[in-house]
Amino acid sequence: MKYNNPSIFQRRDFLQRLCIGTSALWTVQGAFAEALTLTPHQTEGPLYPDKLPLDTDNDLLIINEGITPAVGEVTHVQGRILDKSGSPVRNAVVELWQVDSQGVYIHSQTARRGNQDKNFQGFGRFLTGSSGEYYFRTVKPPAYGGRARHIHFAILRNNQRVLTTQLYVKGDPLIQRDGPIRSIRDPKLRAMLIKDFAPLKGSKTGELIVNFDIVVGVTPEDPKEDPIRFRNPKYKKG
Repeated sequence: MKYNNPSIFQRRDFLQRLCIGTSALWTVQGAFAEALTLTPHQTEGPLYPDKLPLDTDNDLLIINEGITPAVGEVTHVQGRILDKSGSPVRNAVVELWQVDSQGVYIHSQTARRGNQDKNFQGFGRFLTGSSGEYYFRTVKPPAYGGRARHIHFAILRNNQRVLTTQLYVKGDPLIQRDGPIRSIRDPKLRAMLIKDFAPLKGSKTGELIVNFDIVVGVTPEDPKEDPIRFRNPKYKKG
């Protein structure tokens, strides 16, 4: 299975400065005596963008050179991509997609499309550096359609997707009856996907920050596990 979208990774200069203040958090190689647990898989769902936006950088609040930001609680999503030994994964592609503050995806078949925030990018990419770090600026997702608040992630290594997963908001009561997260029976594994969206220290506008480290293996996902992606023309066997 090959991923055939162009490898374009735009990064605004001010977004190259990540928010984590302790560089030691990224010095992970050899720091773990035991193998790390792989981040649990989650379904991609039906609304991975069927047409990627022209702007696919890691700032989902501003489209291209626009001056009007998206509406919502500004949220900084950051973390590291690690392998099972705890070593950082360099040059991994991190994809993030989610609903806007109105609960609308950028997919052409999304519900309530007329309410879409036209200033919200809805999808972004980041190419990890030597420490495996990634960073996105987005909005805190609302709940919609009975689902808990969540953000979708996909990780690619060597043009092959190795993980599809979702990040959930700690304290969201809908988690207790959300199908995808409840499908993970082991509470320790489930907790790996539920993170605190905490106030950003020093922010005067109520910004939030969430740290989400992702541990991936080396085996590409089987597209048959997710029939929607298997039918997506952006993917083909290879």
